[in-house]
Amino acid sequence: MRPTNRRTVILVAAGALGLGGVAVAAPALAGAGPFDRPAASAAPGPGWGGGMGNGARNGAGGMMGPGAMGRDGSCAGLSITAQQGTLTDAQKRTLAAMAQEEKLAHDLYAAFSGRYDPMVFDRIANSEAQHLTTVRTLLQRYDVADPTAGTTDGKFSDPAVQATYDKLLAEGNASQTAALGVGKKVEQTDIADLKAALTGLSAPDVTQVYTNLLAASERHLAAFTRWF
Repeated sequence: MRPTNRRTVILVAAGALGLGGVAVAAPALAGAGPFDRPAASAAPGPGWGGGMGNGARNGAGGMMGPGAMGRDGSCAGLSITAQQGTLTDAQKRTLAAMAQEEKLAHDLYAAFSGRYDPMVFDRIANSEAQHLTTVRTLLQRYDVADPTAGTTDGKFSDPAVQATYDKLLAEGNASQTAALGVGKKVEQTDIADLKAALTGLSAPDVTQVYTNLLAASERHLAAFTRWF
């Protein structure tokens, strides 16, 4: 049975992100990146999941609008309030890859939550599931095929994403400390990917989602660092 007395982490909200007008740089999943991931194409696409961080922060700054962030990473307020815009083909591919990113993070943290005591894994996994639902809403809005549709936990339609998941799962299964290290690694990659995806993006609703996912990944990183 998991201990009920957990550490509370007070986190500082991320600041506003300035958006530029240059072309999107290719993030980890789309090109050479961590874990010797080979270059797949010139199209931008995220590496793996983002999410909401650990803490006891309440008030504004939740996912996609006003919301609350509960203890150990739970979050609320997943509605998308910004208007729909337009996306380039490359940005649509990034959006599809973002769904795989959210699923990979969820599936890893869910697996670790069943193996280790810290509730940070369970809480953040729940947040990742909400984030994936939000990204899927965007996929529907922009008529983009969902690469995660019909897949079960730990299974991915992209062989490269599957290989990354398998490697990270094996790494995290070695010990609790290793699993927390995987969490840090995932969130660090997410932060870089989301910053790249935001560059040159004009669609208000996608910008809103990515900006909040970025802030969430930063809080995730802080949570895993505190537990590490």
